[in-house]
Amino acid sequence: MSQIHDECGVFGIFAPNRQDVASTAYYALFALQHRGQESAGIVVNDDGVFRTHKDVGLVNDVFKAEELKALGEGNMAIGHVRYSTTGAGARENAQPIVVNHLKGNMALAHNGNLVNAFELRTELENGGSIFHTTSDSEVISYIITKERVRTHSIEEAVLKAMDKLQGAYSIVVMSPSKLIAARDPHGFRPLCFGVRDDGAYVVASESCALDSIGASYVREVQPGEMIVFTKDGIISDTSHAGKAPKTFCVFEFLYIARPDSVIDGKSVHEARRQAGKFLAEQFKLDADIVVGVPDSGIDAAFGYAEASGIPYGIGFIKNKYIGRTFIAPGQKAREDRVRIKLNVLTSAIKGKRVVLVDDSIVRGTTCGRIVKLLREAGAKEVHMLSSAPPFLNPCYYGTDIDSRENLIACHHSVDEIAKIIGADSLGYLDLDKVAYLTGGDGSGFCKACFDGNYPTSIPTVTQKDRFERWERPISENPKYQKSED
Repeated sequence: MSQIHDECGVFGIFAPNRQDVASTAYYALFALQHRGQESAGIVVNDDGVFRTHKDVGLVNDVFKAEELKALGEGNMAIGHVRYSTTGAGARENAQPIVVNHLKGNMALAHNGNLVNAFELRTELENGGSIFHTTSDSEVISYIITKERVRTHSIEEAVLKAMDKLQGAYSIVVMSPSKLIAARDPHGFRPLCFGVRDDGAYVVASESCALDSIGASYVREVQPGEMIVFTKDGIISDTSHAGKAPKTFCVFEFLYIARPDSVIDGKSVHEARRQAGKFLAEQFKLDADIVVGVPDSGIDAAFGYAEASGIPYGIGFIKNKYIGRTFIAPGQKAREDRVRIKLNVLTSAIKGKRVVLVDDSIVRGTTCGRIVKLLREAGAKEVHMLSSAPPFLNPCYYGTDIDSRENLIACHHSVDEIAKIIGADSLGYLDLDKVAYLTGGDGSGFCKACFDGNYPTSIPTVTQKDRFERWERPISENPKYQKSED
């Protein structure tokens, strides 16, 4: 947990005619790869016949030419990339989840975390349900399937399931004839849709996926909204909208989303640039160069340089073939990746007073290593700035801050942390500034990981170590412990 990580990226396409929807999903998942690098999967719907391929690994490892060819053509497909915050990263937890029930087939891809997953799963297990995965996404699929058996349509089943689900969920559901996108009433996780020139509708976690397949962004799926795509057009149901205040995860703007994405009409790049400008107002430093940690610290570093007048410089060369450092389970593996992922441009750093900007500080191990790299390259001073406030609380909505024990800011003062990571000084973005990154009125964001103000009830039972697989039924597993928060 040297960085914060989101759980997943989801995608769906509904085309007006039979075509190579598998390749379209493949390119979209490539664009969403930053949201999950443990597993990937695609389900193609060919006139009600579902063909599936999913496995652990990056998109280009899971899908070679032969796998895409085997998926064949169809008029619908959904896809998923995963980083597991609930449930292990094993193959059985790869998505999309496919269910065969007495009224047909259903496939589901999910981003987010439910806060009542344990209660729902226990209830289903007591009723005889048998689970094949350890993720809460299967809980959602079970509930929708259960409702589908006794309702007239898949959309009615999804709406009834939404009555029972609590927490964060942006989901794409595919039936033999329909594609459905739905978002929880709080709108914790992003979900948008667009349209291509050929008339195909597409749904994705971020707009960058729409750009990659030539689709025009239409709008966000609103919190609490369900959109149904059929051969007759699209239908919006907002019966669950307004049931809860909007609390979108602000860390999507600070780190998780790609900088070229647009969320709620707001540029992620501009939000991060604004974070850097706020930092420049807070911390007026005497320095020679501003350096951003690739990739998510660069935008804020630009903003700091613009507002402070200190020149921005390229301080690191990044190995483009190494994924985000959080992907490797285990601290030793993550540190090995830091060593081969970044190399300092010594000619730009030697003898300079450096302002180092990163998106966040979690445990302090990664930024400590980066500060050390700058020192070894001859930096005269290193002043560390975080474009996020200190992390002080667990997240229950889809990022993997599972307890306070690994959060360095919970146990040390700012001066102590600066000493631990080897920096001459350390500064965090003010909490009061976070809600104004997109220029709004300061409302509509979840900042619970910073301020502890949770917009929902919090789980009474949580899984503490996502890297270990459950070996017992969930209701008996010691990995579920009473929360201390």
